[in-house]
Amino acid sequence: MKEYYRTQKGRAFLGDFIHLFNKNLKKHYKNKFQLIITSPPFPLNNKKQYGNLDGEEYLQWFSLLGPIFTDLLKDDGSLIIEIGNAWEKNRPVQSLLPLEALLRLVNRSESKLRLIQEFIVYNPSRLPSPAQWVTVNRIRVVDSYTRIWWIAKTDFPKADNRRVLRPYSKEMKRLLAKKKYNAGTRPSGHVIRQQTFLKDNMGSISPNFFELEPIEEREKIRLPHNVLKFANTASNDFFLKRCRELNIKPHPARMHPGIIAFFIEFLTDENDLVLDPFAGSNTTGYVAEILNRRWISCEIKEEYVKQSQIRFEDPVLRQTKEEFQNENFNLTTRGNTVD
Repeated sequence: MKEYYRTQKGRAFLGDFIHLFNKNLKKHYKNKFQLIITSPPFPLNNKKQYGNLDGEEYLQWFSLLGPIFTDLLKDDGSLIIEIGNAWEKNRPVQSLLPLEALLRLVNRSESKLRLIQEFIVYNPSRLPSPAQWVTVNRIRVVDSYTRIWWIAKTDFPKADNRRVLRPYSKEMKRLLAKKKYNAGTRPSGHVIRQQTFLKDNMGSISPNFFELEPIEEREKIRLPHNVLKFANTASNDFFLKRCRELNIKPHPARMHPGIIAFFIEFLTDENDLVLDPFAGSNTTGYVAEILNRRWISCEIKEEYVKQSQIRFEDPVLRQTKEEFQNENFNLTTRGNTVD
């Protein structure tokens, strides 16, 4: 276990996270983290280079994380964890292991955790999976989404959905311009008052569903502003370009930086402390640095920690947060991104 590098805002460690907790974090960072955000190794049947367990072994390892996360989180802190889908070995049957892992994490008595909300990230560009049953036997459809779980120590963790508003739809813009709405009682029994939808809140409240590409071609994508900014720069990603130039194979399971940005701004304030215990190529640290949050990351494989340093060579980190958010990003004029 060693500190591999540090930046203005953060520290990246090489080694096993549970070992780091026992040797360092438990003593120095108890109740210090406002947000833990991570995508741990999934319970896959085929071994991946970044390492993964399966079956009961995976569940036992995963359940150990609950009390550790509880110990590290502030009383109003949040845990954001992505747990991907898994399939039974040699069978066209979806595994219950990811759901069992979630239940063990939250239900363990020492954890004192509760599930706040579920999020779905829909990505139609994902490769057909599971390949054996989708592209070979052709008896299943493509797994095109992943679940992200928001967990906390209290029923009321720190959060503010006004920080992650998404652009208004065409219809809402027209309604605000007309200043007139069809009020009255709906069949559901809800009473819509004359002024209910006439206040301009600078955007609509985000749903717990992220479509990284439009579901329908005629519909413009309406991601929250911070997610959209990262989505717009993804095709020109500095990290991936440098990896190609240096002939480095990037970490194969990177969380979308826009999703990380959403939760960081939704659940933390500037200078709050953020942890990613299974950091991979350290997208979390990179996004936290841009958004002026302090961070700590941990990754067990040295090749991924080493390549993650490339992220912090990105010229965007020399900009201020405001410059990053505003650069070529006028929400009122870019019709290709918002409507």
